[in-house]
Amino acid sequence: MSTLKQQRPRSARIVGDGLKLHRRSLRLDGRVHTVISLRPGTTARFSTNYFHDTWHLLSDDHGSRLLATLLWGLSYQARPATVLLIDRPFLTPTPFEADPADPILLVPGWCTRLTPRAVRELMRRLPLRTAPEGTVRWRAHGLATAAYSPRWAPRRGRTDRVKGAIVVTPATPDECRDWALYIAAMDTGAHGTDYTYLDDHHRWVTGEVQTFRRFHHMVGTAGQARRTVLRRADAGTDPSALRPEIWEAADILRGTAHLKIVEWRDRRWQVGRHAAAMLTRAGVHEFEDLRRIGAVEAYRRMLTTGCAPDTRMLWAMDCAISGGTYRHLTTARKQELTTALHRHPIPGIAGVRSGRRARPPRTGGRTVADRRGPATVLR
Repeated sequence: MSTLKQQRPRSARIVGDGLKLHRRSLRLDGRVHTVISLRPGTTARFSTNYFHDTWHLLSDDHGSRLLATLLWGLSYQARPATVLLIDRPFLTPTPFEADPADPILLVPGWCTRLTPRAVRELMRRLPLRTAPEGTVRWRAHGLATAAYSPRWAPRRGRTDRVKGAIVVTPATPDECRDWALYIAAMDTGAHGTDYTYLDDHHRWVTGEVQTFRRFHHMVGTAGQARRTVLRRADAGTDPSALRPEIWEAADILRGTAHLKIVEWRDRRWQVGRHAAAMLTRAGVHEFEDLRRIGAVEAYRRMLTTGCAPDTRMLWAMDCAISGGTYRHLTTARKQELTTALHRHPIPGIAGVRSGRRARPPRTGGRTVADRRGPATVLR
């Protein structure tokens, strides 16, 4: 069996125009299909999961740029029966509970009809170990200078799980380019994560791309948490019961378990089990106690007793009261809370430790989109 050619180290992180991909011809469901795949050594990694009735493609900023390039080049594809495959080793377990990820297929719906039988036959051949028949220079002219300009248009593309694969099918070239633009515009700098839909968000959403700045760290932590839970003598086998335990174990490993201020237990909202250890010393025993005295006063009491962590605890309590999450608290609201906290200094407390410093916003814009990019060249 032939060995696959590895990329040079300096080429492994290239995700822009001229990206090299592998090409194979496979007979699937009685018809020859052109299967395009990533070259060994590519550093981008992806994962998939199903949450809120939506299939998610997960990665970091580097992976999202690669995905945008793949979709942009795919939008100029006119050769029938063409499929773009993302499979092992470019898949990782999910960054939440370390569940295995499914292979991803990008299908140009305007020129390729991929039948369920063809998908099943392709899945049986994975991972592809035969030597490729050629190299594809994936052309993505115009993406780097294109503008994210939301416009209304009928959406017919879909994201589905078919025979063990996540099949992403934009219906038209314009829709495929729109998806590429939306993905390229994502930025994890503000909140550490970002997302975009892969179909019309005004109707039922079937697909979504979500990126995390610390994607690989999250994957590692989730894997460690999963092993911790599975080593327990009373560990069950039901995935739906295991996942909450893995999430909690991951929060403990990250040191953020106390930031889950409230959780649903016994058919009502109660103070989180890890947060309760700190809040009880501040006189907060029930969630209604926190509502009554407010986040600032609760944090002041925690500072007085010497059990207060950094200001993320203040943000988390305020968001729990308002029904949000501390990661999405606005800068203006944080300033309001900090001002209120410092309005009445606490004797013996020199200052308040702040959380991690946020990245400065990314500057610069994009110019008008170039819709005249060249067709992808197969050779």
